[in-house]
Amino acid sequence: MSERQLRVFDDLNGVVAAAVDLFLSEAPRTIALSGGSTPKPVYERLATADYPWAEVEAFFGDDRCVPPDHPDSNFRMANEALLSKVAARAHPMFECDADAYERTMREVFGDVEWPSLDLDLLGLGDDGHVASLFPGKPALDVTDRWVTYVPEPGMPPLVPRLTMTFPVHNASKLALFLVDGEGKRERLRQLMAGEDIPAARINAKRVIVLADRAAAGSREG
Repeated sequence: MSERQLRVFDDLNGVVAAAVDLFLSEAPRTIALSGGSTPKPVYERLATADYPWAEVEAFFGDDRCVPPDHPDSNFRMANEALLSKVAARAHPMFECDADAYERTMREVFGDVEWPSLDLDLLGLGDDGHVASLFPGKPALDVTDRWVTYVPEPGMPPLVPRLTMTFPVHNASKLALFLVDGEGKRERLRQLMAGEDIPAARINAKRVIVLADRAAAGSREG
């Protein structure tokens, strides 16, 4: 099992700055982007960074089956904050076709058992989910596909989703969690303790968790 490294910052601004610094130092060329409010300021800062974006293939760890301009679309948020401003090659999930998305990934990674993303950006759900891998749902146990369809997500908005599977997340070189807010404190504790929540099943080659003090409580990085 991968060792999870926790880095704690005073506030969300510290988390964002650390995430940007880590991205630039790791210099990834294949990335999986996450939705939600926490990564948005990271994307906005990266959009102004001097970086060889033309060499980057940007995938999505998951997304809802909605049009690309829908308010609930992870692609829409990432596109407005980052992708429309840089030369990265974006691979959105909005067609909601798991087979097609796997084919798209294979065009980049080739004929391998599992793709190895340089950077897998992740959030931590209120129920412990990660990407669209929700507690008690069949997608948790999919180990023969790169991408799977999630017909019944575990939380609103209750629209179907696509998600990369655990074997793909776990083949990543670096999985980076961004966690903020006191409401995530118990889930963060469970993640770091390796307890029975989906997020704790992320075992990439390296796992780094960037958290603010509200989420970390008395924990030290």
